[in-house]
Amino acid sequence: MTASTGASAAEASPKHRPFGASGSRDFIRIQDVGRLFGGRGPVVTALQDINLHIDSGEFVAVVGPSGCGKSTLLRILAGLIPPSSGNVWFGDHKLDGPRHDIGVVFQSPVLFPWRTVLDNVLIPIDVQKLDRKRYLSRARDLINLVGLSEFEQRYPAELSGGMQQRVGIVRALVHDPAMLLMDEPFGALDAMTREHMNVELQRLWMAQHKTILFITHSIPEAVFLADRVVVMTARPGRVKQIMLVSEARPRDMASADMNRRQREVRAVLNEEIARAAALEEADLMAGA
Repeated sequence: MTASTGASAAEASPKHRPFGASGSRDFIRIQDVGRLFGGRGPVVTALQDINLHIDSGEFVAVVGPSGCGKSTLLRILAGLIPPSSGNVWFGDHKLDGPRHDIGVVFQSPVLFPWRTVLDNVLIPIDVQKLDRKRYLSRARDLINLVGLSEFEQRYPAELSGGMQQRVGIVRALVHDPAMLLMDEPFGALDAMTREHMNVELQRLWMAQHKTILFITHSIPEAVFLADRVVVMTARPGRVKQIMLVSEARPRDMASADMNRRQREVRAVLNEEIARAAALEEADLMAGA
């Protein structure tokens, strides 16, 4: 874990340069990151002193009570908002805005209804003005990998919710980003479809080995998918504990090992859920 923190190297690098190019495994470092939100009301500290590293090819899940800043952390990593304090480093390069080599998947796939599955997948290629012919084969390979090859000329209205989310994931991968950020991508799906999507994502990760940061409220989902589970505290969000999930893949969500890991994470997280509820009650009393 020897990535340089030199500011000159960070400022000199173009945003499209792959941040894994230096060969360092420790190519994502979050250092003392905090985020404040203000407005007409009092200033709210959403995140405080976040320190985390993510290795190349690692799958990291983040869980925590509602309002602890999980999605705020993802938006900072995506370059959509800046931290109020601290820095994020991708390899030797300091994050200073959105990057082309980061793919983002949100809870809603946001597909264009007038575009077919294939054309929706190719949106990043069109937006970045890349060579469509060069990426067409990769797009079709990814569509086939998630089991949608027979649907590539269908429109979003003809797909189920799970199919639409698979299109959203493939779209985020089509330009071969170095990292994938996923913000509760299966949160709006029914339980059976969500479980199926967890299996699909595990299979996709085993085939692609992308570096993934995955935000979720589901402990079983986090344990099933991740190499490490980051448990965050109630507001202001901090890293409470990082828990290793060492079971080999492919995993069985119903196995004794997975159930044991879930209990371990739940025991840590329940303390923060109780504290978040107490904070919420205090806020309500103060506003009464």
